[in-house]
Amino acid sequence: MTPYPSAKRQDIVENIQGQRVADPYRWLEDAATDDTGAWLAAQDDLFHKVTDALPGRDALRRRLGDLLGAGSVGAPVWRGERRFFTRRAADQEHPALYTVDPDGAERVLVDPMALDPEGTTTLDAWQPDKEGRRLAYMISSGGDEESLLHVVDVATGERVEGPIDRARYSSIAWLPGGEAYYYTRRLAARDVPVGEEQYHRRVYLHRVGTEPDTDDVLIFGAGMDKTNYYGVGVSRDGRWLTISASQGTAPRNDLWIADLSTSPSQKPAFRAVQEGVDAGTGLHVGRDGRAYIFTDRDAPRSRLCVTDPADPSYDTWRSLIPEDPEAVLTTYAILDDLDRPVLLAGWQRHAISEITVHDLETGEELGTVPTPGLGSIGGITERLEGGHEAWFGYTDNVTPSSVLRYDARTGETTLWASAPGSVEVPEIETRQVVYPSRDGTEVRMLVVSRPDASGPRPTILYGYGGFNISLTPSYSASILAWVEAGGVYAIANLRGGSEEGEEWHRAGMRDRKQNVFDDFHAAAEKLIADGLTTPAQLAISGGSNGGLLVGVALTQRPDLYRAVVCSAPLLDMVRYERFGLGETWNDEYGTADDPEEFGWLIGYSPYHHVHAGTAYPAVLFTTFGSDTRVDPLHARKMCAALQHATASDVPILLRNESNVGHAARSVTRSADLLTDTLSFLATQTGLPLHPASR
Repeated sequence: MTPYPSAKRQDIVENIQGQRVADPYRWLEDAATDDTGAWLAAQDDLFHKVTDALPGRDALRRRLGDLLGAGSVGAPVWRGERRFFTRRAADQEHPALYTVDPDGAERVLVDPMALDPEGTTTLDAWQPDKEGRRLAYMISSGGDEESLLHVVDVATGERVEGPIDRARYSSIAWLPGGEAYYYTRRLAARDVPVGEEQYHRRVYLHRVGTEPDTDDVLIFGAGMDKTNYYGVGVSRDGRWLTISASQGTAPRNDLWIADLSTSPSQKPAFRAVQEGVDAGTGLHVGRDGRAYIFTDRDAPRSRLCVTDPADPSYDTWRSLIPEDPEAVLTTYAILDDLDRPVLLAGWQRHAISEITVHDLETGEELGTVPTPGLGSIGGITERLEGGHEAWFGYTDNVTPSSVLRYDARTGETTLWASAPGSVEVPEIETRQVVYPSRDGTEVRMLVVSRPDASGPRPTILYGYGGFNISLTPSYSASILAWVEAGGVYAIANLRGGSEEGEEWHRAGMRDRKQNVFDDFHAAAEKLIADGLTTPAQLAISGGSNGGLLVGVALTQRPDLYRAVVCSAPLLDMVRYERFGLGETWNDEYGTADDPEEFGWLIGYSPYHHVHAGTAYPAVLFTTFGSDTRVDPLHARKMCAALQHATASDVPILLRNESNVGHAARSVTRSADLLTDTLSFLATQTGLPLHPASR
């Protein structure tokens, strides 16, 4: 192995909560210094020297291009006889937003590549007004996710207003008529303390065509927690305004409602629906005038309640769809143009999606909506004005995104739109296995492999385990390419996710975070015990919170894993709150400012558990220069620490990519990244990637 780039070790030791904490690579936190720049350049040279000549890369790159060429299509959003949807064709780098006019003519409304031929602009969110005449959409450039807000005229495609900046993570709630909307916007940097520019959101009423900095009306948020995120909604008839507030990513929110028929839109009179309650709750006023309340309050797997929006206090809630003891309620839609109106309920049963049909008045289950297989559905959409049809996205391990249509009059489900690309997928087998974790808790894992393969094989184990996020079956070019070459790909449904509801999430957060890591180690041991792989053939992969997961895994059990891909990770858990959006995550992890919570963090913080002389697995860190969520400094510091400490002769590498951020990226950049990561893992685990392996 070529010697690693020189990285000075600083003698920085701090006393934090009574404990001495070393931080020898703090200088790598600052990406703007000459020293960091030189170190990154040397790491880039080393990365290319090791990876550019890896065997099978060209064939892998071509195959990934084929598989990514399937494209994608999204479920429609209807406004009268006009519909809006996203689609990516095989030759497109990003999904574009389309509309279909009432006469059937299809037009592009927003194409990120037309805005930026370099492919670094992404469409972050969009929302048509209630009549379908105007469309608000948000775009960001270079991966910064800063979301500039624009409004266009749907009929002409011409710009009406924008850009409005500081609209990151804003919801858009149009008032009827399309002349005004509620949205959230951060305060200007000059009006907040230094270092808090990503916080301090407020809810405003904006009238189209006016100057946001001077004419917007402050509606909500003044004096509240600086990390609050706000959600805004307006009922179809324009009468009811709802606002939710959550501190960062905390799994709870406060919720208010205002009657705009009795108080002005610029000064709504709010009534609390839920305040100071440890639960997540949303409220939507339906076409029938009832308030539908989706909540995990007293129902960790969630339930749907109904009440009167004029008096939505908790003691008035009536369960319409009660909590299921095994499945998690995820979404719903109302179909009311029927003699007997119905409600569709979407569920995840151990990470597999299903849909049930219920009587809208009583909640009685009437039947099910068939789906093509053991896969995942997206949100179920209905017509804003009501109707008898619903649409939902579907995908599984061999099915690119598609849209299905359900007709409640006939009970039939039909394919409405499929991904536009033509692609040949390999024959694979997906099994769900159950295994015990360290404390005896049963955990599930999806294992994907070729049906004709046997014996120990190169295997990738993937996990996330946090923030109430589920890992469910979906079409993945990387999984298919790996399995087609003869490998095994496993996805563990760890605690910390939402596969089994909010209790499952909370069993993997804060002081119970070690449960997530134990679940992951146990998944690896299950794969080995079942004869699917060996430690010498086992790789692990994760990004963001999943990057923390694999960072902990390689420091706690370096003997169990041969290779690691650690993408956009959190790794210095003592200082994570100081960078990116870190302060919004302290309800999930804890804060170093609290002595007890500091103990949780330092107990597993990967950067602080790197020990000299340990034979660590091969590691590839992937970072993205414009990442404004998780600062790349975590990977830089951890890479330097591992390169200094490791006693093994396998590589510790850093791949640093500019002009891209934490999430969406172009297809070309995706294929390049996957080629680098999969060829690295294949070389380390012994998986041949040449065409004959298929």
